[in-house]
Amino acid sequence: MRSVNRILVNMLLDGALAAVAAPIARWLADPHGGLIHPLWFLAGGAITLLVGGIPFRMPQQYWRFSGIADLLGIAGGSVISAALFAAGLVLTGYMLPSITFPIIHALTLLVLLGGLRIVYRLSQRRPSAGLGVVRDSVLLIGADEAADLFLRAVKRDAESRMRVSGLIGHASHQPGRRIQGVPILGTVRELGAVLDRLVARGKRPDGLVVTDPDLRGEALAAVMEAADRVGVPVRRVPNPTALSPAARVELRPVAIEDLLNRPQVPLDREAMAAFVRGRRVLVTGAGGSIGSEMARQVAALDPAELVLLDNGEYALWQIEQELDHLVPSLLRRTVIADVRDAERIAALFGALRPELVFHAAALKHVPMVEANPGEGMLTNAVGTLNVADAARAAGAAAMVLISTDKAVNPSSLMGASKRAAEMYCQAMDIVARRAGRGLRCVTVRFGNVLGSTGSVVPLFRRQLERGGPLTVTHADMQRYFMTVPEAVGLVLEASALATGHEAAGRDALGEEGGIFVLDMGRPVKIVDLARQMIRLAGLRPEIDVPIRFTGLRPGEKLFEELFHGREPPVPTPHAGLLIARPRVADLDEVRGVIAGIGAACRANRPAEAIALLRHLVPEFNHNISGVPGEGAPSEGTPHEGGPGEGTGRAGGQAAVIDAPPLAS
Repeated sequence: MRSVNRILVNMLLDGALAAVAAPIARWLADPHGGLIHPLWFLAGGAITLLVGGIPFRMPQQYWRFSGIADLLGIAGGSVISAALFAAGLVLTGYMLPSITFPIIHALTLLVLLGGLRIVYRLSQRRPSAGLGVVRDSVLLIGADEAADLFLRAVKRDAESRMRVSGLIGHASHQPGRRIQGVPILGTVRELGAVLDRLVARGKRPDGLVVTDPDLRGEALAAVMEAADRVGVPVRRVPNPTALSPAARVELRPVAIEDLLNRPQVPLDREAMAAFVRGRRVLVTGAGGSIGSEMARQVAALDPAELVLLDNGEYALWQIEQELDHLVPSLLRRTVIADVRDAERIAALFGALRPELVFHAAALKHVPMVEANPGEGMLTNAVGTLNVADAARAAGAAAMVLISTDKAVNPSSLMGASKRAAEMYCQAMDIVARRAGRGLRCVTVRFGNVLGSTGSVVPLFRRQLERGGPLTVTHADMQRYFMTVPEAVGLVLEASALATGHEAAGRDALGEEGGIFVLDMGRPVKIVDLARQMIRLAGLRPEIDVPIRFTGLRPGEKLFEELFHGREPPVPTPHAGLLIARPRVADLDEVRGVIAGIGAACRANRPAEAIALLRHLVPEFNHNISGVPGEGAPSEGTPHEGGPGEGTGRAGGQAAVIDAPPLAS
């Protein structure tokens, strides 16, 4: 009812303005002809406007939010109203005041109707924070639609304490121009010089605000470095959709993912959906960082059923509750199980009959596996064999193994056990391809994921909360990084490609099989990561927060590799995906060795199990001492584990120590 009343009020106001506009236009067209003569001009002007405004829905306009579209509608209604009025004069035999009268009439209507709306909109702006309030001067990094939207949002927000004093653009033709009266001072490449110039003039900004959502990686790191040099904090704007007329402008800190992440690789969502849609999908390690994200993305692709398997009750409960909120209509099962228990896994798979299996369960923290060798080998190698065998027996179409860059030239038990898992899945896939039937095993290898359980980023955050120091094992340590959603999306893309849901995927792996490797970009030095996180906290590295080097731990390397020296990368039709072709092993031989490893671990004979693992993975050069250069042809690993993401044996709790660390 209130909306109807508002429309009636709009009609009355527009009609009254149109009634006034008609005699004013007559007088402007013929000053000697009088003003209020004849009086029916008033009624005629109001009626013709109400009729002319109908196609443009003028009575329904929201004056408080009038914009360009509304003004164009007013212009259209004014032209039609003036034309109808002039036609009425001619048809009734009344001479036009002048030949230009219709044009003058339309312009008069436009000025009165549009002007009143503009005045009303300006009057509805909330008062500013006060003339006596000192506002923070900020520079916007970005001079485009996002910056324009942010400037409007700041003007709408009466409680905002920001004053935008300048813009930093991207293109060389932008400096010297203005957006909403705010000058563009330079380009991002010139930011350091712009800041120096402002500081020299005593106009150092109180902060930088990044409005460009695509400014990430090295370009954003350069902005952070320039700002840090003059002691200016950097913040980001929220999502542009959050800058609604009623919303307050609240900035957020720059995330470490923004500094390390590369531009998102476009994914073939249709192929991924075709791979998953209507199938029963099982995810092991579903409570871990990778496993839980896999569950989220799979749930969005409309599977017939989703089975969440994990050894940790609390982690499993968390993802189950989240999915219950996100996709309540999806048929789901939660299963507590240990991938090392072959009989339990076989019985579950036989009863549930999954069609797709994503195997993310693993022990992935290098020092923890070194201290618990039997648990690591049982989970990573024997557990993978159990899941693959159960999936094949249950008639699954495909199994996807989440592997790690630590499986390349491994120097740790974690990496060597994951390499054994790779070998078994690769051998099984080759058998299926040659037979033209059976379980397809797809292996996807990648490096560290930001923010995963037990990884370096959460560790640094906890250390910062305690005031430091931040601990780094070695000054030269480097790692590849990727965000969890990006890694999981590429895993799904690789799976669809390998199983023939894209035409180019049928021969992607070749007859001798292969391993998909995610393009991780360039490695990042861990000490640089530590410095960036200190800066993001608004502190100064080595001044406010020290960085302490603790030395390599057993099994760690300085530099991880994504490819073995004898497995050159092979490109695929998709950006972000490469293929490695490591040596091929006989399926029965690999099965026999892994079975022997399992038997030795259960008999608490870790040395015997490690000897068998060395036989299966001859490139395994165990760095027991943690001394750089020992035990590996190339060196390194930080506080990060690899991406085999379940927590605990099936992604659950930490392992129980089954033997003391091995001596050298």
